[in-house]
Amino acid sequence: DVQLVESGGGSVQAGGSLRLSCAASGYAYSGYSMGWFRQAPGKEREGVAAIDRDGSTSYADSVKGRFTISKDNAKNTLYLLMNSLKPEDTAMYYCAASLGLTLYDWDQQYEYDYWGQGTQVTVS
Repeated sequence: DVQLVESGGGSVQAGGSLRLSCAASGYAYSGYSMGWFRQAPGKEREGVAAIDRDGSTSYADSVKGRFTISKDNAKNTLYLLMNSLKPEDTAMYYCAASLGLTLYDWDQQYEYDYWGQGTQVTVS
């Protein structure tokens, strides 16, 4: 079975940093593109960042310059380094994997085949 397990969430003050991790298992990780999404209470899930199989990245305008997505294929792990956090970054963060993703549609949920259960980030 394919599994994506997020970790690294928590509570932090505005201006602080967190690094989220997403450990993948059950499939050929290096062949997949990966993304991070988030969902705040009462809001729709939105794309945060994505990285394709070649390492190219895309970001939501709201996080550009503050967040960095990366992956370690040897460890089957996706990361999201979040700096200069703001209260509006508070949300449940999810990682997702896609076999056929192009960065043109990186923020479309239907492009992703597998999802993790999420990790909560709270910024006060």
